[in-house]
Amino acid sequence: MGLNLDSKKAIVAEVSAQVANAQTIVLAEYRGIEVGALTQLRAKARHSGVYLRVLRNTLARRAVADTSFAPLADQMFGPLIYSISADPVAAAKVLQDFAKGNDKIVLKAGSYSGRLLDKAGVQALASIPSREELLAKLLGVMKAPVSGFAVALGALARQREQAAA
Repeated sequence: MGLNLDSKKAIVAEVSAQVANAQTIVLAEYRGIEVGALTQLRAKARHSGVYLRVLRNTLARRAVADTSFAPLADQMFGPLIYSISADPVAAAKVLQDFAKGNDKIVLKAGSYSGRLLDKAGVQALASIPSREELLAKLLGVMKAPVSGFAVALGALARQREQAAA
């Protein structure tokens, strides 16, 4: 059963709102994927803060028209799942990680900061550590000198106790 005009307008408005806040959009073909696998993919996307949706390509083209993602419209054909995120890496990472374990998902194209990405570009974007990972590494680097200093002070205190005994 087809969508009526009001439903189509509502979908375009919803997707346009997501696109307005997005930094990255990634497209992937999903031919033959089982419902259970698609449900797992949606759960991972939701957990990562990624808007994931299967859309009619004509509606997606309308949603990205007049945005920095407009060049992506030429890639919108076939059965596609759209991954949209405000985090520059999350949309690519969710689909890339899922595609590693499921050959039914095939990365097709993407767009980041107004630049069109091919499959290799999307994979390169997905390989970048997320913001949380980078912050954790930075915290570890900042904490290392302090913890090293504390260990050295503890060793010095033990040496003095042993010398006094």
